[in-house]
Amino acid sequence: MPITKSAQKAHRGSLRKRVFNRRRKDAMRAAQKSIRALVAAGKQSSAATSVSAAYSAIDKAAKRGVIKKNTASRKKARLMAALHRAALKPKA
Repeated sequence: MPITKSAQKAHRGSLRKRVFNRRRKDAMRAAQKSIRALVAAGKQSSAATSVSAAYSAIDKAAKRGVIKKNTASRKKARLMAALHRAALKPKA
């Protein structure tokens, strides 16, 4: 527990910021998960349309410092690679 008055204030602020950070991170994860589910289901066209929403969520998380810039770049690259792999896979 924080002892000094300034530490108590900083703790309250960190609890408030945690809510926003969690919300942004959860939105990012949900967007990634939905694209991966669509790719696994073989719905590349709908996955390709929802990529912009995932990119937006990832970029917002990076902009606010929830994740680092290189992490955001890596996540976007892996999403696109998954889409391209699914597009190249022959239909069975």
